[in-house]
Amino acid sequence: MEHEAKFPKTLQEAIKFFADADTCVTFMAQLRWPEGVTCPHCQGKAVSYLSTRRTWKCMNKACHKQFSVKVGTIMEDSAIGLDKWLAAIWLIANAKNGVSSYEIHRALGVTQKSGWFLLHRIRLAMQTGTFEKMSGTVEADETFIGGLSKNMHKHAREAKITGPGGCGKAIVFGLLERHGDGSKVRTKIIFNRSSETLQGEVRCHVEPGSNVYTDAHRSYLGLSADYVHEFTDHAEEYVRGNVHSNGIENFWSLLKRSIKGTYVSVEPFHLFRYLDEQAFRFNERKGKDADRFIQTVKQVAGKRKRAK
Repeated sequence: MEHEAKFPKTLQEAIKFFADADTCVTFMAQLRWPEGVTCPHCQGKAVSYLSTRRTWKCMNKACHKQFSVKVGTIMEDSAIGLDKWLAAIWLIANAKNGVSSYEIHRALGVTQKSGWFLLHRIRLAMQTGTFEKMSGTVEADETFIGGLSKNMHKHAREAKITGPGGCGKAIVFGLLERHGDGSKVRTKIIFNRSSETLQGEVRCHVEPGSNVYTDAHRSYLGLSADYVHEFTDHAEEYVRGNVHSNGIENFWSLLKRSIKGTYVSVEPFHLFRYLDEQAFRFNERKGKDADRFIQTVKQVAGKRKRAK
């Protein structure tokens, strides 16, 4: 890549590097179209660059549309400059415990509302959905996300807490595939902890014959028909040789730390976005800051989200 020798390694360097609008456009174009700029409307290769507007014009007679590097991405129709978009991506991709919209507001000089807009669209780019199933040794577990009842106002507590345990909280199911070079995790919001739901998620995402380790929850009983299923009863032990779910529980700890420490309160209908964000950083944790940043930028195309 052009400019590779002086590519930024820190946030401060990234802000300086992307302060030039032409550098931003060149960087985005090289990542999005490594084989040459292609019209996002007709996929034509014959394009002309309009330097005064930093856009391209398709020379296909049936198209003749103008487009920028933002078209067809999470950035489309946004008046926010590429310099601020790229700086925000660097921030969220590399902040271990997440970054709030108020931090984006203070760091980049945008409004808090714009910071919120940036973060939610960048989280969309962090989605790394795949149809490839996990295999080998996989840990499965679920957790509850929601405020502590003791911290709620009396009226809120009476409205939300109508039963024991995780009543009134969101349930998140997670799978962690063990790797010598770094485990990978997937998460999903589920609506109950029934055997049909939990075993259905395992069978959907894990190759038959794999080792599946869980806790002693009764809903996992029955997996032995398709998997080498072993579990630990946390009333007696947490680890038995290689049989444990400590990896996925460590991920839950990181997730809850970011929610409680940075975001404080997360609305249930936005929770999946925060799961995408934390899963991306966890799965890419072995890379350098620049690697996570570039990986996120590569994923901005094809995920356009219109503001409501």
